Amino acid sequence: MLTEKEKLDKLMELGIGLNQVKDLDVLMERILTDARGFVNADAGSIYIREEDRLLFSYTQNDTLQKRLPPDEKLIYSTFSMPIDTTSIAGNTAVTGELLNIADVYRLDPGVPYQFSKKFDQSAGYKTQSMVTVPLQSGRGDLLGILQIINAQNENGQVIPFSGADENLMQHFASVAAVALERAQMTRAILLRMISMAEMRDPKETGAHVNRVGGYSLEIYERWARNHGIDPKEIEQGRDSLRMAAMLHDVGKVAISDLILKKPGRFNNDEREIMKQHTVLGARLFLEARSDFDEAAREVALNHHERWDGDGYPGHVDIVTGAPLPGHCLADGSAKGKKEEEIPIFGRIVALADVYDALSSARVYKEAWSEKDVLDTIEKESGAQFDPELVEIFFNRIEVLRSIQQRYNDE
Repeated sequence: MLTEKEKLDKLMELGIGLNQVKDLDVLMERILTDARGFVNADAGSIYIREEDRLLFSYTQNDTLQKRLPPDEKLIYSTFSMPIDTTSIAGNTAVTGELLNIADVYRLDPGVPYQFSKKFDQSAGYKTQSMVTVPLQSGRGDLLGILQIINAQNENGQVIPFSGADENLMQHFASVAAVALERAQMTRAILLRMISMAEMRDPKETGAHVNRVGGYSLEIYERWARNHGIDPKEIEQGRDSLRMAAMLHDVGKVAISDLILKKPGRFNNDEREIMKQHTVLGARLFLEARSDFDEAAREVALNHHERWDGDGYPGHVDIVTGAPLPGHCLADGSAKGKKEEEIPIFGRIVALADVYDALSSARVYKEAWSEKDVLDTIEKESGAQFDPELVEIFFNRIEVLRSIQQRYNDE
């Protein structure tokens, strides 16, 4: 448990740390982890404002996590609630005031809000103490709600949150809100870029790219742990990869509508032009100024390579699109990258993209059954896909299903 001085020192470092995280989902996880650490809380949740509702966006719970096998993640369902005074989170959203409740099962009869017992009953958990604090922009606009649950003493017993905890959470929320607003702006910019692509290609929807980003994050995290990657490097990789995965097909904005929107099959010439979206996308990030730029270039260029070497664009010069010396085939095309010649981010997004594409309905096709999708991925292990990643994919399938539900096409 941190001392008061350690908490204050850590709070001073917080702004720098949070503002280094660019992706919205990765940031929410970091905010919850840091907030709970400050006040030694067992659990917590973040609600994000979407117009006149609060979207339950992220949660952590150490007690429930300990019931799972090692390296498994807590799976939760997202939901939304109106911004009104009938719920604890809604009341804080309306009033803009922090709520510190010693026992949510013993609320004062005079308060307008109630505690919903549904989660506790379904999860076998006992919520008791709770601090709910608004996350507000510098202009005072509500961004979301941070809710921290079940403060614990040195013996792990649940206790009320103290007045000092209230002050820390208010300061924490003001710092976290700055990072949250910036991450939301970054996500909005990415989704606008996706909307541009969607105008050209109906496959590139916001829901699709969010799912591909979410799948890629889960697969990468397990792969990195399996390979003994340093936790700090994993955190940095997660942040860059999720955003890069969302932009995997951004190069399609440079492909002619005559090809993108053609209702039938491509002829050979059209197919070769279509393949160029990988190189065109990579060129957008040629002058890398950040880890994200490097990741986005890697993903855009390599997400159609195959483990067996039969993918595209192969070993090419990004500037010219021509085969690199020593990698030109007899027909003038570039030799495909094979196995670990394909960068790991490219291998991961290749799997995530195909999984979502096969699972999703589009104007030109029905969604495949899950059995057919999973059978195809298993069959392509060692051919189209890295077999190690396929194994991770099946080990994480329940989490991937939850991501699929969170970012549906409705």
